Amino acid sequence: MAENLIIADGGKEEKYSMLFKQIEALVAGESDEIANMANAAAMIHATFGFWWTGFYRVNGNQLVLGPFQGPLACSRIGYGKGVCGTAWKEQTTQVVADVELFPGHIACSSLSRSEIVVPVWRGDKVVAVLDIDSEHLATFDDIDRTWLEKIVGLLYTANMG
Repeated sequence: MAENLIIADGGKEEKYSMLFKQIEALVAGESDEIANMANAAAMIHATFGFWWTGFYRVNGNQLVLGPFQGPLACSRIGYGKGVCGTAWKEQTTQVVADVELFPGHIACSSLSRSEIVVPVWRGDKVVAVLDIDSEHLATFDDIDRTWLEKIVGLLYTANMG
């Protein structure tokens, strides 16, 4: 499937629409959550060229690094800590235009300038977060929020444990 990844030449909405369809088709035939997270991270990263794209999985009272694309990352993040921990605690997508202005931001990389973190739900429980960092300020907006929430909604389908 990876060799068949089509990156749309149009605007952000068109890219997300095509990406959503590709991820939907990919996860429909795969029940392993790690495989689906790995492919989703790779496809988002390839489509948009973000600085870092990946997942942190809930493990007890911490988020533990999961599948990702990009440079070295923090391995563990506490509940309510940083942008990722805040998204988990508040159970809402966090869109941060300037990470330097986010109280308690965890700087895994000094090159990260803006960030979006989207909770991944299984039923009524947050089981992971999708974390995307950009080297540029104010990269993410409501278009990203809307589409990324739809994309992570695909990760836990009826055929998954």
